[in-house]
Amino acid sequence: MAVVYAVGVGPGDPELLTRKAERILRSVDVICAPTGAAEGGSYALSIVEEFIDRSRQEVLVQLFPMVKDMKGLDPYWEEAADQVAQRIAQGKDVAFVTIGDPFLYSTYLYIHRIFLTKYPEIKIEVVPGISSILASSAVSGLPLGLGAERIAILPATYEKDELKRTLEEFDTVVLMKVNRVFDAVYAALKELGREKSGVFVRRVGSADEEVHHDLEALLGQKLDYLSMLIVRKNQL
Repeated sequence: MAVVYAVGVGPGDPELLTRKAERILRSVDVICAPTGAAEGGSYALSIVEEFIDRSRQEVLVQLFPMVKDMKGLDPYWEEAADQVAQRIAQGKDVAFVTIGDPFLYSTYLYIHRIFLTKYPEIKIEVVPGISSILASSAVSGLPLGLGAERIAILPATYEKDELKRTLEEFDTVVLMKVNRVFDAVYAALKELGREKSGVFVRRVGSADEEVHHDLEALLGQKLDYLSMLIVRKNQL
């Protein structure tokens, strides 16, 4: 029976793929890759391009609009799931590539729930990937947790009061996709006297990787969507 593989391809460096992910990508019949804009490329696909043989594998780029208001996006996810199901019905193995890990704030999860409800007969195998959180911690030299320390991971939809509470209650706070709210986040950090306790990482693992410890210097700038901020209470 054909299989859908949800493959985490890591944060950007092809060398951070697992051996299992590479093996599956080389062997499947179809590679599905998400893109946030109809005219845009797929970042996940660019990471794994060297492992794909387009002469014998189908590469299907699927549109997953990246917008704050998620209303009205169900048809895009349904269409993507239907396209995968059609190829599974033809006996073709499909790998859906997603940056980071498939089960941590990934694009794949939007169609995973459709598979479970609409196509429960489809066999799914999740191939974990290295998260940008782990990669950002490594390149910045900022550990995520030690001993009994507590870690919080927040998406970019947090409110200021909620953010301040989280920063006070947790030892390490990871703020995902912080680009559009960076100035407000910095203001909250400054109120808590924590403006020098974080690191900003952009496109970790790629040729465009940047690591910034001087957060104030980023104020007012147009920041990359693929970015995060890690804040620690205590330095080692």
